[in-house]
Amino acid sequence: MTLKIYVKQHDSRRKKAVRTLSYIVLFSGMGLLFWAFYPMISFELYAQLFLKRAAASPIPQSEKVSSLDFAQSVYANNTLFSSNLRDFTHANVWFPESKLPSPSTDLLVKEYTLSIPKLNLTDLVVSVGGDDLAKSLIHYLPTSLPGQYGNVAIFGHSTLPQLYNQKDYKTVFTYLPKLDIGDQIQIGIDGKKYTYEVMDMYIVKPDEVSVLEQQFSESYLTLVTCVPPGTYNERLIVKARIVRN
Repeated sequence: MTLKIYVKQHDSRRKKAVRTLSYIVLFSGMGLLFWAFYPMISFELYAQLFLKRAAASPIPQSEKVSSLDFAQSVYANNTLFSSNLRDFTHANVWFPESKLPSPSTDLLVKEYTLSIPKLNLTDLVVSVGGDDLAKSLIHYLPTSLPGQYGNVAIFGHSTLPQLYNQKDYKTVFTYLPKLDIGDQIQIGIDGKKYTYEVMDMYIVKPDEVSVLEQQFSESYLTLVTCVPPGTYNERLIVKARIVRN
């Protein structure tokens, strides 16, 4: 003789709606996390496989000015996910103080243009000795000009690929890692045009300032941006040499 009978009750529409909504929120959150972190993770994998990390003569700790140590303690640490409160739209915070030569003050050209055909970047303005990366690329610590013997270091901002805007100087160097050896960089200055060819690409820490030193054996360009995308943890260096006819 049956004593009890259990009858499964179907969930109400309200309960089904709440359950469906919770799944939507869960998977949407996972999708947003993937959307945000995938470029960083994929770049790290690419860098490990194809890019070298150069130890390029960092400044000895004893030679850093004390204000930098204080700034690091205020502005958070140098980890990948640091909040880092420094305003990286200013070029002077990209590398610590160093014993690099002082910029020349007698350069007559104050602006010129840079184009990278492979990345569909055309006539980007480069400010000679400027500091505001939100308005242009920056020719940092200028001591020589493109076409002359020396090393021209040009800083440009990058961001997550999802936020890339070809006309926004805060994002224009986002796809710089896509360059390959042999790709061309074109400079227009004072009515003349110069073509440079990529010869090397590597990653350095922010205290490895030898990438900014002068080299007078030839005319070089050094393009610099922050990596991984959306962070300020390391610097991608693209080295190019002039093509002479």
